[in-house]
Amino acid sequence: MSEKKEQKIVVFTTLTPADKNLILNGIKLASVFKKELCFAYLLTRSEKKNSEKIKHKLIEYTIPLKQEIPALKTSVLLLKENMREVPDILADDYEAILLIADTGQFKKFSKAVIESPVPFLFINTEVSPSDFKNIVLPVDLRKENSDSALWSSWFGRFNQSEIIAIAANEKNKDSQKQVARNVTLAKKLYLKFNVSHKVFKGSRTSLRNSFEALEFALAEKSDLLILLGSSVITPLDWLIGLPERKIIKNAGNIPVLLVNPRRDNYILCD
Repeated sequence: MSEKKEQKIVVFTTLTPADKNLILNGIKLASVFKKELCFAYLLTRSEKKNSEKIKHKLIEYTIPLKQEIPALKTSVLLLKENMREVPDILADDYEAILLIADTGQFKKFSKAVIESPVPFLFINTEVSPSDFKNIVLPVDLRKENSDSALWSSWFGRFNQSEIIAIAANEKNKDSQKQVARNVTLAKKLYLKFNVSHKVFKGSRTSLRNSFEALEFALAEKSDLLILLGSSVITPLDWLIGLPERKIIKNAGNIPVLLVNPRRDNYILCD
C-alpha cells in the first residue's frame, strides 16, 4: 500500500535574495494550515546541466528550518515541465494546495494561473511578511465565488483572520439575486467556523467589483486580497492584460491570492 502524500504549500524560488520573503510567507502559511512546505525551482533549458547544484541550494534552504522549526516538514523539487502543465503536475503528483510566487513574476506565471486547479498567492518580496489577518474578499455574481469564499473561511478558521466582503452593486434584479446568494453562502461559512466578518455593499457592478475591493484593501491597509480570476478570457484580454494582472500590479504591499474560476479547485484537508 503506497504512503499517503502530505498536502503541500509550494514556494516558487528564484535563487535570489527575494526568496527570503517568499520563504517567510511560506513558513507562516505552512504553520497556520499545518502543511508541508516545498521549495520548487523551474529549470530553464540552459540550467538543466546544473540541476544538482540548484537542488543542493534548495536543500540548503531547508537546513535552518529543520533546526529552528523541527515540526515543519519540508521538501525540495526541481521542475522541467512546460509552465502551463506545472500546476496540474504539482496538484496531482505532489498534493500541492497553494502556490506562492513573486508578484514581479506574474507575467511568467500568467498562463499557468489560468490552467491551475490550485490558487496562486502573489507576494511583494520587498515588504515584510504578511500576517494574513485582515482579508478583503470581493463578491460578485459568479457561482465560482464559493471557491474564493471557502479560502477566506479557511484563513478565518485557522489564522483567526477577519474577513471584509465587498458585495457587487448590481442594477439587474436577477444579478442582484445572484450576488445576494453568494453573500449568503459566504456568511454561512463564516458562521459555521465562527469567523469574524463584515459585509459591505459596494458601489460598482461585478465587472469592477474587484477593483473596488483593491481600493478598499489599500485604504484599510489590509494584508490579503482574495481574488477570483477571469471566467472568460478573450483575445483582447491577452492584448491589453487581464484585470487580475492590473490588480496584482497595483496591489502595493498587499499579497493577492488568485483563485481560478475556470477549474475545479483542490481543497485543503483538515
